[in-house]
Amino acid sequence: MTFTLGGLRTILRDCAGEPENGDLDGDVATLTFEDLGYDSIALLETLSRIEQELGVAADEAPMDELTTPQALVDYVNGQLDRVTAAA
Repeated sequence: MTFTLGGLRTILRDCAGEPENGDLDGDVATLTFEDLGYDSIALLETLSRIEQELGVAADEAPMDELTTPQALVDYVNGQLDRVTAAA
């Protein structure tokens, strides 16, 4: 299983709505969540949803490193790879 930017867009919209300062359909991979208008609460809600849907432990997420959508997608995929390798 691979987590994609499209999957993240869907979860962000479900958890926090459209960003205040932009459009998630554009090239947002390297924009910061702050620049997009998402605060830490929105990111925590998003991580909680990812944990529910994909089994990636949100409480282990390095929040200070997950500043962009691409960083979050990469983190989730790294966690999914670890789970798959351990199985």
